[in-house]
Order: sequence, then structure tokens, then C-alpha cells
Amino acid sequence: LAVLVSHSGQAKSLPGPCQHVFEASGGPVCPAVCCVQPFHNVKPECLEAYNSLCAEVLPFIHSDSTYPCELVGTWNTWYGEQDQAVHLWRYRGGYPALTEVMNKLKNNKDFLEYRKERGKMLLSRRNQLLLEFSFWNEPVPRDGPNIYELRSYQLRPGTMIEWGNYWARAISYRQHNREAVGGFFSQIGDLYMVHHLWAYKDLQSREDTRNAAWQHEGWDEVVYYTVPLIQHMESRIMIPLKASPLQ
Repeated sequence: LAVLVSHSGQAKSLPGPCQHVFEASGGPVCPAVCCVQPFHNVKPECLEAYNSLCAEVLPFIHSDSTYPCELVGTWNTWYGEQDQAVHLWRYRGGYPALTEVMNKLKNNKDFLEYRKERGKMLLSRRNQLLLEFSFWNEPVPRDGPNIYELRSYQLRPGTMIEWGNYWARAISYRQHNREAVGGFFSQIGDLYMVHHLWAYKDLQSREDTRNAAWQHEGWDEVVYYTVPLIQHMESRIMIPLKASPLQ
């Protein structure tokens, strides 16, 4: 589950360029997004039942106005680690909103039953607390059908600002087909981890769009200088579930 939390108030500096994560009075809005990103590895024989269970419970929480959160997207991994689920939530109101939701869910009998049933279906789960790069798009609902690519980069410690400086310029090269969905970096969990989320119509569209980026002057420079910052990278191709606002 990736969880997005927006903050408002005074300006604050974060790793990376333009990381004023609060709205400054009279200035442009640079929303901070705090994300809790669990990856659920599901027993292969339970994946269909797991998806059905999530389809019953997650939209209910999303539509309940007493919870300051909203479901951004929910997927199964198609290529990459198999039988895996990724969910993306946004918490508007910052860390207090995240705490409020967690406390309410502890007393939600339907959610507790969901968590109990879910536990029978899982092999493992892990999560991260993330923030959003301010120069990236904010994920908003979109019509499908699309496939989504989650590209994850483990950076060398101390290189997050350098990475952000290059990508603050590079993101403009990747907007022509509306493929850019969101960009995040870790605060808790695996540190110096960056996630870029992209949307494509299909695998051929992905290849064509990525190849087209090389036609833009400056893209080759971004690749040349950012590749040495990476210790490890991983790509997942994901299929949105029916309940996902990102289709």
C-alpha cells in the first residue's frame, strides 16, 4: 500500500530541489506527500480471493468521509515479482491524518476482520514511508485501460539531492504522452530509495515512449549523470484492479 499524505502550513526543506513541501503564503503550492508503501506477496492460490477481499473493503474506506484518506491506485504485478499487490493511498492532512486513520481502523470491526482474513492469504509484506518530489506530477485518477510501471532505484547514500536536481529538469522530457504519474523518495524503511510511477497504454507504447525521450536534447545527459548514482534498480509492470482510480 503506498499512502500519500499532503501537508499544509509553513515551508520546509526536504532532500532534492524545490522541496518546499508546505504551501507558502501567497506562493505556489508544493504539496508534500507522505507515502506508506506496503508490498503484499500473496499465496499464488489465494490471489483471486485476495483481490476480491480488497475490492470489498478498500473502496469503502476510500468513500468514507470520516477517514482523511483516499485510494489513489491498486495493482497486481504482471512482470517482476509475481503474485504481488501494491496499493497507493493519499492522506490529506499530513502525519496527523495518517495517525488518525490508523487509530480509527483499530476500532473498525470490518477492517479488523479484513486484516484477519488477509493474513491467511499472505506470504510476506513490507512497507516504506515516502515523500513526493515536488516537481513530479501529483497522481490523479485517469481512465484506462493502462499498464503501470513502478521503477525503483536504490541510490548511493548522499546522492538524493543530486538525483533530484537532474530529474527536476528531466521530467519535462517525459510528459508528452501523459506517462508521468508520480515520483517519491523514502523516509523510513529502505533509505535512499526512489520510486517513479509511469502509465502506458501497453508494452509497445511503453517502448515507443521511452525511445522517443532520446530525441529530446538533454535526456542523454540526465541518463549519463544519474546512472552512476544508482546501486540497484528494479522495474515492475502492474495491472490496475477494478477498484483502482488509476485505470
